[in-house]
Amino acid sequence: MHLFFFGMGYSSLATAKAIHELADPKATIAGTTRTEEGVERLAESPYRLHLFDGTKPGSTLGPDLRQATHLVLSIPPNDSGDPAYNQHRADIDAADVKWICYFSTVGVYGDFGGEWIDETAPTRPVNKRSQQRVEIEQLWRDYAAKRGIPILVLRLAGIYGPGRSSFDKLREGTARRIVKPGQVFNRIHVDDIGRVTALAADRRLAGTFNLSDDEPAPPQDLVEYAAKMLGVAVPPGIPFESAEMTPMARSFYADNKRVSNRAIKQALGIELLYPTYEAGLQAILRMST
Repeated sequence: MHLFFFGMGYSSLATAKAIHELADPKATIAGTTRTEEGVERLAESPYRLHLFDGTKPGSTLGPDLRQATHLVLSIPPNDSGDPAYNQHRADIDAADVKWICYFSTVGVYGDFGGEWIDETAPTRPVNKRSQQRVEIEQLWRDYAAKRGIPILVLRLAGIYGPGRSSFDKLREGTARRIVKPGQVFNRIHVDDIGRVTALAADRRLAGTFNLSDDEPAPPQDLVEYAAKMLGVAVPPGIPFESAEMTPMARSFYADNKRVSNRAIKQALGIELLYPTYEAGLQAILRMST
């Protein structure tokens, strides 16, 4: 495999690691980061990093991109569309791509009042970010169809893992237990994103799949569970109506559903490494001690 990641961030790095461990130890891996600091931070990694901020073509990434057999797209859209498509369509056209993966979000479904949904549910996003995701999902499906390339659209739940969990917020003193009765969210551990994407890349799995945990839960429950694991005081509950929140943070609470992950598990014949937030948090704490 020759992989190219547009957006070598948290989920992409987990995927690159899993590719080498589970799919192809000799795979070549390259990708983009938005800043020079990002390039420097990964200078000692086995990956080739290129600067690309999405506003203009990356000056150095062309040769690596044109060699790609597997393309993973992890950059969110902007008001102009998809940065990778807009700035590097010609390079992608020139590559002998065998498989495309697009990291989307379960936010494309919108609000279902806490009901269970799967991939057959209609998309009815409640905010601009998720509406853009719907449009870019279809952009890449259309592109892949024209070229006869299998494409996997992974709709990701809320991502957490080492360095990005309730433990970190508790240690920083920024954890809050905002309570909105009936509200639940799905999550997904970053290692499950990496593993699923690596296995899918190896098999060139195509289709649109949710990637979420087995146990959607109220957000305040995670903070309470993590606080008890750390042996620190549980932050008091704050009613959603009176909580001070950014408009973006508040918008997430307009979207209430339980997202089934059955299809991706069946397609790959696997169970998740961390099917519940309890299992995921326990693993994070073990790794940090």
